[in-house]
Amino acid sequence: MATATPFVRRILLRNYKSIGKCDVEIGRLTLVVGRNGSGKSNFLDALRFIVDALESSLDHALRARGGIDSVRRKSTGHPHNFTVGVELEFEETVAHYGFEIASRKKGGFIVKNERLAIRDARGRISAQFEVSEGNITSSIPNRDEMPPSATDRLYLVTASARPEFRAVYDSLRAMGFYNLNPERIRALQSPDAGELLRRDGSNLASVIARLSEDRPAAIDRMAEYLRVITNDVVGFSRVQLANSETVEFRQAVKGSTHPWKFYAANMSDGTLRALAVLVAVMQLADRENPVRLVGIEEPETALHPASSKALMDSLREASEHTQIIVTTHSPDLLDDYDPDSDHLVVVQSTQGLSELGPADQASTKSIREHLCTAGELLRLDQLQPDSEDLGRQASFEFDSEWAAD
Repeated sequence: MATATPFVRRILLRNYKSIGKCDVEIGRLTLVVGRNGSGKSNFLDALRFIVDALESSLDHALRARGGIDSVRRKSTGHPHNFTVGVELEFEETVAHYGFEIASRKKGGFIVKNERLAIRDARGRISAQFEVSEGNITSSIPNRDEMPPSATDRLYLVTASARPEFRAVYDSLRAMGFYNLNPERIRALQSPDAGELLRRDGSNLASVIARLSEDRPAAIDRMAEYLRVITNDVVGFSRVQLANSETVEFRQAVKGSTHPWKFYAANMSDGTLRALAVLVAVMQLADRENPVRLVGIEEPETALHPASSKALMDSLREASEHTQIIVTTHSPDLLDDYDPDSDHLVVVQSTQGLSELGPADQASTKSIREHLCTAGELLRLDQLQPDSEDLGRQASFEFDSEWAAD
């Protein structure tokens, strides 16, 4: 299978939750590692914020997170604005998209600035727009063809009616983020179309049914990985129970010629999470509108350490067609980190301020020369973001990164 070009190349943040400034490159498979509460989830949530704002509304995305005062970073500097930006890579173009949201003194918020610049292989801008507090400038020759903006909504939603901007809009919405909940997976589920796994995994049975019809080979591949991860589970399928459904597992039992069958309600948290992770990263990979990026929080939770290599192998295989970001603080998972194929982002928190960057140069050299694994460095608390890269991030300016020239 040909290796896919990463979809999101860079993530740029300013004053988003605990993150002060961040300019981080990511790859096909990116591991975001750090202690509990360091800011790993906030980094992933910034991407999810884009999806929520485009799919529903900016107001909904903020309310779901407790309002703008809960999203903008709390500090002695009292920042009123926060910024989210991404650099996207397509086959022949690169797009820079980002927005700055400002809080109002009497409550509420305003889109202070939003920009999209699409550049060709030579770096020349082929299409762009900028909205500054409701005022629009664009590369579209006839400005009357660009609809008006609203200061409380992202303009990309409106601009996506133009073919020049549609691919960026569609690609950003084609990102899925998961914080899998075994209790929701274990409970009886209401059937749906099974097109996309929900964030908590609560429609796992429907997605498995859909994949069984559309991509039986993918189901077989997941079963192979699940067999290695759990040792005894040899298969799974969706079963109907009156008006509900669940996942039925087939498990090898000593002394029995045929596998025994167990519903999800009788399976361990680790088994349920492992299957949901496999489905999340492999779903709809070869469909007309595939999931372009999948973010998963701590996929190793409730798994035996011996299963970590199989889990990493499955993530690495899936990353050939779907970009994957996982947050983790598992040294066992990092023992199988490969600097030649995987990407590592280290997060540290000092007095409530999260800093993110690649591993420091000494750690990177030790890993590449096989003197130690990334997991061993994590166990010794020696895995830190590179100080020189943090210094570079502290001085970058979003305006220059997004400038349309």
